[in-house]
Amino acid sequence: MAKRAEPTAVGRTLYRLNHAHHRIALNAFLAIVLAHWAEHLAQAYQIWALGWPVKKAGGALGLAYPWLVTTEWLHYGYALVMLTALFLLRPGFTGRSRTWWTIALGIQFWHHIEHLLLFVQAQSHHFLFGKAAPTSILQLVVARVELHLFYNTIVFIPMVVAMYLHLRPSQEELEAMTCDCRAAEVPRTAAVSGA
Repeated sequence: MAKRAEPTAVGRTLYRLNHAHHRIALNAFLAIVLAHWAEHLAQAYQIWALGWPVKKAGGALGLAYPWLVTTEWLHYGYALVMLTALFLLRPGFTGRSRTWWTIALGIQFWHHIEHLLLFVQAQSHHFLFGKAAPTSILQLVVARVELHLFYNTIVFIPMVVAMYLHLRPSQEELEAMTCDCRAAEVPRTAAVSGA
């Protein structure tokens, strides 16, 4: 009989992320996502409530480090963190929650492609579509601030639905779960019926 190979350090880390440490990883990821949301909402407030020009409205981070929010490194880096976290934490989900998490992952994949286009243009100084600045595909029809508020919304909603369903699994989903994320009021022997 062949001996099974020992899991690598990466394999062990992924296993722990989706088993014993799934809930803490989800909470840490949610904190990062909420901080990003706060930045977008601060920027939107600066533009639409305070009347600041878009170039001056950089959220709270932009007030402290204006050079940072104008670089595509920050935006692409965050898009990559989102995509990576959605991918790495997906194995811990089952049933309906996995479906919703996968929807968020798919949308974020496209959002990442848009940021990759912006990043490559910023680094190469070759701008697409005859524009004077980096421009993504959907920026041709929707302004950047509004577009990224939209993207963050359509990734965030299925992500939150997935987390909610993951904490309140059906009996079948509960039996398939490899982590201990279920809400305290959902005992291991009896789960809330699916809805």
